[in-house]
Amino acid sequence: MQNNVLILDFGSQFTQLIARRVRELNIYCEIHPYHHIPEDLSSFKAVILSGSPFSVRAEDAPHPDLSKIKGKLPLLGVCYGAQYLAHFFGGEVAPSNTREYGRAKLNTILDTSNLFIGIPEGAQVWMSHSDSIKVLPKKAIKLASTDDVANAAYQIEGEETYAIQFHPEVYHTTHGKQLLENFLIEIAGVKPNWTPAAFVDTTVQELKEKLGNDKVVLGLSGGVDSTVAAVLLHKAIGKNLYCIFVNNGLLRKNEFQNVLDQYEHMGLNVKGVDASARFLKALAGVSEPEAKRKAIGNAFIEVFDHEAHLVEDVDWLAQGTIYPDVIESVSVNGPSVTIKSHHNVGGLPDFMKLKVVEPLRMLFKDEVRRVGAQMGIDPELLGRHPFPGPGLAIRILGDITEEKVRILQEVDAIFIDGLKKWDLYDKVWQAGAILLPVQSVGVMGDERTYEKVVALRAVESTDGMTADWVNLPYEFLQETSNYIINRVKGVNRVVYDISSKPPATIEWE
Repeated sequence: MQNNVLILDFGSQFTQLIARRVRELNIYCEIHPYHHIPEDLSSFKAVILSGSPFSVRAEDAPHPDLSKIKGKLPLLGVCYGAQYLAHFFGGEVAPSNTREYGRAKLNTILDTSNLFIGIPEGAQVWMSHSDSIKVLPKKAIKLASTDDVANAAYQIEGEETYAIQFHPEVYHTTHGKQLLENFLIEIAGVKPNWTPAAFVDTTVQELKEKLGNDKVVLGLSGGVDSTVAAVLLHKAIGKNLYCIFVNNGLLRKNEFQNVLDQYEHMGLNVKGVDASARFLKALAGVSEPEAKRKAIGNAFIEVFDHEAHLVEDVDWLAQGTIYPDVIESVSVNGPSVTIKSHHNVGGLPDFMKLKVVEPLRMLFKDEVRRVGAQMGIDPELLGRHPFPGPGLAIRILGDITEEKVRILQEVDAIFIDGLKKWDLYDKVWQAGAILLPVQSVGVMGDERTYEKVVALRAVESTDGMTADWVNLPYEFLQETSNYIINRVKGVNRVVYDISSKPPATIEWE
């Protein structure tokens, strides 16, 4: 039996966070929607039920069949999961007098089952619910309470079934990681042996078996995901991996050549294709953000398809898809509302008759970086900020021209180089400059100017789902603004974006 953990997702915003916390314990886990429980559970040693925006009392409340899980595998219900186990197994859940949201303290711990080992009374937990468990389910033993929540944790007698009303996965639950470790390692007996080294060994072996002597093409972007995917595949099939790096004319200053030079030192078989003119022609006169993304996506597919056909007898297309993309596509409510389309995510056009291989599809971004480090990839490359697939096109508001690209490349280079010089680059998750479709009056020497405005953007995040703007030092912003205005012809004003996500997005388009 493998040491895997199954997380059943009831639609909580925190479900991915549960998975990340489990993975931090070096334990492999998978998220599945509550209505798609795997038929074969033999590879799972424990199950966690997530929270949910639903109420268990609602007619349309998620109601999965747990007959193959409850009482047969160690089970932990979190928030909605705890209320589900109460409501449908002989207890009672009722509306709370007030919504219980935020910090609380465990003032009574009656546990003798190992779930609360190392967790003291008074430990802080995070609540987020509007219903409360008034009556415990049949054969349940109360394990913990807070001032406002009498039944904050319980166990079903005679089963390794546990339930907690709070969220152990969030930062504000101070001993949350300890509780998950207690449940998974002490109670369920899961071995913490899922490490970057183990992932590399297992994945390379699986790729060898899956691909054999077949040829694979991979579109490199210069980013972390595609690079780590390329190195994994190279370890498995060597010269049968053909990497294609397309310059769409919308990369950062000198990035096309710099990335090619970097890959040359890694021993990868990479072909650089400069298609700048083709992309700029496709974007001529296009201003609407989605139209720009689609034009870039279509041009990329045409260029990439042409180059792929130059490789004889190719069978596979490799992609750097990572786990958040996979989770999104099979979420409880189906794919989320499209905020922006991503040109390199989704199905292939019919004319590309290739099978798809995605070696990173079960990894989160931080895990991709750890796997890359395990394989000896340059830390500078692994530490690169995320960069949008459409490149600078979605950082130029309005239509795209070669001159606008030149201006933004110069501004961006000053900003990014400055972050590195001031030792700020690694403290920022993503940074870039945006060319605005406005001009402003300025004075240079004795002359009046009427030139472009640029906005600088720097955010901190872990996965891009939420982000806060970074409070960069005023001295840095002052120096950077002066450099840009004095050295980039066509710009006379610099502003700094202090919007968080949500409500804003990281990119402006």
